[in-house]
Amino acid sequence: MEGTTADTDVIVVGAGPTGLMLAGELRLGGARVVVIEKLAAPTGQSRGLGFTARAMETFDERGLLPRFGQGDTLATSPMGHFGGAQFDFTVLEDAHFGARGIPQGDTEAVLEDWAGELGADIRRGWEFVSLTDGFQDGDSVEITVRTPQGEQRTLRAAHLVGCDGGSSRVRRAAGIDFPGTDATQGMYLADITGVQLTPRFLGERLNGGMVMAAPLSEGVWRIIVCPDGRPAHDRERTVTFQEVAGAWHDITGEDISHGGASWVSSFTNATRQAAHYRRGRVFLAGDAAHIHLPAGGQGLSTGVQDAANLGWKLAAVIRGDADDTLLDTYHAERHPVGARLLMNTRAQGIVFLGGPESDPLRELMAELVQYDDVKRHLAGIVSHLDIRYDLTGDDTGDDTGTAHPLVGRRMPPRTLVGAHGETTTARLLHTGHGVLLDLADDAGIRRAAAGRPDRVDVATVHAKPTDGPDALAGATAVLVRPDGYVAWAGTSPQGLEEALQRWFGPAR
Repeated sequence: MEGTTADTDVIVVGAGPTGLMLAGELRLGGARVVVIEKLAAPTGQSRGLGFTARAMETFDERGLLPRFGQGDTLATSPMGHFGGAQFDFTVLEDAHFGARGIPQGDTEAVLEDWAGELGADIRRGWEFVSLTDGFQDGDSVEITVRTPQGEQRTLRAAHLVGCDGGSSRVRRAAGIDFPGTDATQGMYLADITGVQLTPRFLGERLNGGMVMAAPLSEGVWRIIVCPDGRPAHDRERTVTFQEVAGAWHDITGEDISHGGASWVSSFTNATRQAAHYRRGRVFLAGDAAHIHLPAGGQGLSTGVQDAANLGWKLAAVIRGDADDTLLDTYHAERHPVGARLLMNTRAQGIVFLGGPESDPLRELMAELVQYDDVKRHLAGIVSHLDIRYDLTGDDTGDDTGTAHPLVGRRMPPRTLVGAHGETTTARLLHTGHGVLLDLADDAGIRRAAAGRPDRVDVATVHAKPTDGPDALAGATAVLVRPDGYVAWAGTSPQGLEEALQRWFGPAR
């Protein structure tokens, strides 16, 4: 930002999981970041209760898993579902449904502590008001904010990222379209106390709707109530516990009105996706970019992955290590992921929440999930383990022009052995740098990576044998991006320099 009067490099609007994850990623990359959040303090509400396997891997790559209080690994469940049809996700290698039972408030606290320790400037009680006229003024973007004292002032930065939820003011101010389908059904969610319920972990279809109940802690239950045919309601309207209790009674016949609720909320099946994740210097991530029916913790997890994809790229451009074209890959890679998220949650809504007319579809799904091929396909969708970015090109790492099967996919978790003992693929990414794995002690590979020690760490290691097929087969060197995705894999330096130049800029 030389030559400007910018307040910071990046302004992030919204201190939810996506905004806080992005703030940490930007600081790891050396960018200055200000996070503004209109709430004066975290809500502490549980909301999302865990995250998918892919989001869990993202947290592991930053060394965050121990902060959740369960050691280096979190408790995971092999069992998941698609639209209520339960099956075992371990039919996929290295797969599971994800981490369960972690309230969203805990996830936000972990990420806020991490981002703060890295030097992110998190300003609570600061509200985004508008983009100023001519908001993209050459090398910066300017916004108007309202401070906790009620005063309006302007902030200027090289880039602005809206992580401010489904009703994103940043998205509207930037003029980014948000096409999709309107809500047709309203539903309730609450954490209640003072009652004893029968667990309905995957939800239960009854006359009049679907209900779910699961114990959160001693005396606290999470319930979801989805009445059939209930019109969508205004999400800005305050929902009362008595309203939720009445809907529960209508479907189950059980009276819970004598209990209480620590919080209640409502949601709908509205499904929308931003037409563009980038407009010049303005970006969208998380719910600001995509809204959908909550199904399996995918919303929080997708937002965290949006942040992990965007953060290192923005930081690289700000440092001057990459040109602006790197930022175009954010939309190119993440928009298809968001579209697939909307597809699978809409499909699950039809199966899970449809009335009697969906009974044949539910019966068919129960039959289909008995087949391993179907399980693998559905598990890959819901866990996000099937994501593969289109990173192929001239830098395929193969003289025939055919990329290794790993290119574009997440680097699989492996234990690696080097001169300094054992490590893991995730641990090597804790710095936020890219990593070049030299798996055959090849000096030519190491020479090809020279000149970028501040961006790419080189590790001469070998992978410990694993049971089952080895995803690293056919590769003696692997280049991994900071977000954990494989940019290049091969057996010789062929194509490596091109991949390094594309993703990490020129050597110095």
